[in-house]
Amino acid sequence: MADRAQRDGRGGRDGGGAAARSGESAARAVAARVLARVWGSDAFASAALDGELRRAPALDPRDVGLATELVYGVLRAQAALEARIAELAAKGRWTADPLVRAHVLMGAYSLCFLDRVPSFAAVSEAVDGAQAAGGPRVGAFANAVLRKVAAAVEAGGRPPLADAVVASAPGWLRGALRRSLGRAAAEAFLSAGPVPPPTGLCLSPGEDRDAWLAALRGAAPAATFEAGRVSPAAIVARGAGDLRRLPGFGAAWIGQEEGAQALAFALGARPGERVLDACAGRGNKSWLLSRAVLPGGAVDAADLYPAKLSQLRAALSAPPASSEGAGAEGGGGEAAGAEGGSAGARGGLERAAAFVRETYAVDWTVGAGDVPEGYDRVLVDAPCSGVGTLRRRPEIALRRAADDLPRLADLQVAIARRAATRARDGGRLVFAVCSVLREECEAVAARLAGPADDDLGVRLEPAPFDAELARELAGGGDAFRLLPHVHGTDGYFAAMFVVRR
Repeated sequence: MADRAQRDGRGGRDGGGAAARSGESAARAVAARVLARVWGSDAFASAALDGELRRAPALDPRDVGLATELVYGVLRAQAALEARIAELAAKGRWTADPLVRAHVLMGAYSLCFLDRVPSFAAVSEAVDGAQAAGGPRVGAFANAVLRKVAAAVEAGGRPPLADAVVASAPGWLRGALRRSLGRAAAEAFLSAGPVPPPTGLCLSPGEDRDAWLAALRGAAPAATFEAGRVSPAAIVARGAGDLRRLPGFGAAWIGQEEGAQALAFALGARPGERVLDACAGRGNKSWLLSRAVLPGGAVDAADLYPAKLSQLRAALSAPPASSEGAGAEGGGGEAAGAEGGSAGARGGLERAAAFVRETYAVDWTVGAGDVPEGYDRVLVDAPCSGVGTLRRRPEIALRRAADDLPRLADLQVAIARRAATRARDGGRLVFAVCSVLREECEAVAARLAGPADDDLGVRLEPAPFDAELARELAGGGDAFRLLPHVHGTDGYFAAMFVVRR
């Protein structure tokens, strides 16, 4: 997209500006459909965008980038964009049709924040899209209001995108973040990039990260692969496309955000231990934990939703193939195993024995169901507001409210305390959330450590982490936060407890 201004003019790729404009129009149409689904049917932006891009395989990579930037950019700066248009428009009926709204806001976003898109092109594309969705009168409205936006930008310059993103966050969220992080850190959190964030890959314990970096770069030379900053198992990918097409997927590594990897490592699972992943979802942390307890250990997984456990069982209840087999398609498996024997006999045998032993559908707020007692370690990655994933799921800011926090905190306490009954005396429990808000983090940890108002017969004592990665993140303490503007990950909180009976 670097030379889009030139391509939208007279010259450009494929022999002329017409092809460039056609690609940009297709990108904006994709983005508009995604935004309309987010607003109209509560779809998640990332999933909707993935689906739309799969249906547009001929879209140029630069235009894929444009569609992606428009979706995430509009959602992050939505309130500021709408406020600017409201200052210039006599009526607000344009917001009633999601597709019209999408094209008008994409036009305003392009004018305000995309200096590589000429003003005339941004206005023209938005007017065409709005008119196609709402008719000539809507097109005339879009033309008039966006020309006013363009004139204002021409006269006063482009506003800082970070300011628009911060201003667009709901007031309750800005306040909660400032209470939790401080004013400067709250603003840095809200405006943190890159947008969209990179994709995380998680290597199985024992795999050689440098070797896999080389193998993946060779298999997908147009993408970028870098070592993660927090997790020793993380590879951060950009432009890699469908991960399932890369060598080693599902055997030597899986797709998993780097901060989520850190939570699993924070549990400190060791060979021979029995571990419970109490809120396992589809099992990415279970996958990593199942490798950490080898040889001789076992991982069980529990979740409220049977459908998620079915997906987990399909992926993890049968011994996976060794990385040699998975890497043969692109030659990456052989390259990855060449150094240190990680894909040799030892690695193949260990991976072949690594899988989730049992799964349990359980509502922890009601009871422990059939989950047995006696686990050495329990991971509670509890349901939460998801505020820590805002840069990846910007629509969350539109769907949460201040009164969600007390309800979620009560839920988190109930789940963690009931799951703690499954640990042995002296066993360890990690409470974690993908949030950075004090109400879901320190406040919940304090409640877990305080006097219990139930008769479950367990006490939770804060304790320093015994995993090296978590000790470093916590500075030797019993809790830590991960922040996108500090660690490059999504936002998380984790606290360690020893279970006493």
